Amino acid sequence: QVQLVESGGGSVQAGGSLRLSCVASSYAGYNSFSGDCLGWFRQVPGKEREAVAVIGYDRSTTYASSSKVRFTISRDNAKNTLYLHMNRTQPDDAAMYYCAAGRQQCTLWTAMYTDWGPGTQVTVSS
Repeated sequence: QVQLVESGGGSVQAGGSLRLSCVASSYAGYNSFSGDCLGWFRQVPGKEREAVAVIGYDRSTTYASSSKVRFTISRDNAKNTLYLHMNRTQPDDAAMYYCAAGRQQCTLWTAMYTDWGPGTQVTVSS
């Protein structure tokens, strides 16, 4: 099973920036980081996990409306690393952020992703 580990979370003031990273390992067989659809998702207690942004093997991207313009998702296949650059953060961005990998259709639907990291917490102070 693919292992994903997020980092970069922490506390940021509203309007500030943060960069999240996710390193993937333990690929086996025909699967590879470069071939996967990767995504960032977030969740707050009592609410469902929601998509933030996803990026395909061809680097095509899809953003949730809440993160469009302010966030940028990117990937470095040489480092097996996924990034999320968060700019102009808002209090509503506070959540546990998860990265995920999938081998099906690259969409914002969480069910398309089979491998998940443990998450990194982001807090935003106003």
